[in-house]
Amino acid sequence: MDPRDIIKKPVVTEKSTRLMEMNKYCFLVDPRANKLQIKNAVETIFNVRVVAVNTMRGLGKLKRMGRYEGRRPRWKKAVVTLEPGNRIEYFEGV
Repeated sequence: MDPRDIIKKPVVTEKSTRLMEMNKYCFLVDPRANKLQIKNAVETIFNVRVVAVNTMRGLGKLKRMGRYEGRRPRWKKAVVTLEPGNRIEYFEGV
């Protein structure tokens, strides 16, 4: 997979903004990607050194429209810890 297919978008919430102070960044990633693929993708795209990757999977919420039921898509979030001194400039204005 291409690195830009693995990293879908950054997660910008209050909690993820606080994590940036500890040199940790959150991304929504492809649910099929493993930790090694996520690490390589972040290192390639942002030109930084990754120390650790923690992931979590989410099941889409059940939604109803009248008598019909459906689900929102599943998602996977990755919290990436960078080496001290490395920063991702994309997040600096947040």
